[in-house]
Amino acid sequence: MELILKQDVENLGFKDDIVTVKNGYGRNYLIPQGQAVLATTSAKKVLAENLKQRAFKEKKIIEDAQKVAEALKSLELKLTAKATEGASAGDKLFGSVTKLDLVEAFEKEGHTIDKKFISITGGNIKRLGQYNAVIRLHREVTVEFPFEVIAQA
Repeated sequence: MELILKQDVENLGFKDDIVTVKNGYGRNYLIPQGQAVLATTSAKKVLAENLKQRAFKEKKIIEDAQKVAEALKSLELKLTAKATEGASAGDKLFGSVTKLDLVEAFEKEGHTIDKKFISITGGNIKRLGQYNAVIRLHREVTVEFPFEVIAQA
């Protein structure tokens, strides 16, 4: 079944992509949730016209996303978290560091990024150390962002 996505769907595609999915997934989930419409010939023509009109605006959006990406690359974040003490305990955290902690740290630095556009390599963090996160600012602009988790004093 061919569908046109009305919004970004994780592990499937971005808004205005034409994707092929199994009939049940499209009919029972994507279409009722309002995330996609059937890719009929008329819908494809409308999509092509919309994409053509949006091309100029898209160029400006990509340039803005690249400016934000450059600003993020110059940032150096150190997140503090409560950690166990003592040689035998090592560097384990009480709880974990998540995407939400990164979002809060970015907001303190003056950057607003939605948590659904951040993915931490390896999932939630449960130990002190250096980590990487991938931040998707636009479908064509992603940033590999290194950060460090340190013990709270």
